Amino acid sequence: MSKYICTVCGYDYDERDGDKSQGIAPGTKWEDLPDDWVCPICGADKSMFELAGAAAQAPAQPAVTEHAGEERQDARHQAILMSNLAKAASKQHNAPMASLFARMEAYFNQRSAAEGDMNSAHKLLNEDIAARYVAAFNTAREVGDRGALRALTWGEKVSKIQANILRRYLKDGDSAFENDNVYVCEACGFIYTGAEAPEICPVCKVPRFKFNQIKRGA
Repeated sequence: MSKYICTVCGYDYDERDGDKSQGIAPGTKWEDLPDDWVCPICGADKSMFELAGAAAQAPAQPAVTEHAGEERQDARHQAILMSNLAKAASKQHNAPMASLFARMEAYFNQRSAAEGDMNSAHKLLNEDIAARYVAAFNTAREVGDRGALRALTWGEKVSKIQANILRRYLKDGDSAFENDNVYVCEACGFIYTGAEAPEICPVCKVPRFKFNQIKRGA
């Protein structure tokens, strides 16, 4: 009997035990689990699990798509700078200068507006997981930045669950979550779908009250 580990929250599915919470009998093989079975802790689907003890394989590194993203990122940085300058001018009671910086912030915010659709968002998330996080982790390890490593660990887990949610949505549309509520952890950004938020965030371990419910149509 084998074990499969959730790469998001660390839950292990042991074939000997099954999953009582979802009516999976002891002795149920991994390949015999229903296609719609999800991790009982974080809601990740089967694609987010790895066989325990399997030799880690480096993922195929996709070519990072060159697009207008860098331009939008630069514009976003400029918008943040203008916002800070507007606040500083306001504190100095320089209303004309604060107004000017606010107008510049609005301009750069417009320039930084994201474009695309769910498919492109899903593609970019998968590129992040397969390539960009790998590069960022390597850099953080080289310089021994433990804070960056912790932040990257959280970010990678959240990105995986976001990709998982988008995959479900692209497959089933609105019906994928019609019976679920959507909750977001305000500490790390983890997204959870279900009747109620988990007692503890499976990524950053904060308690349930740190989750905010996202109302439909928000």
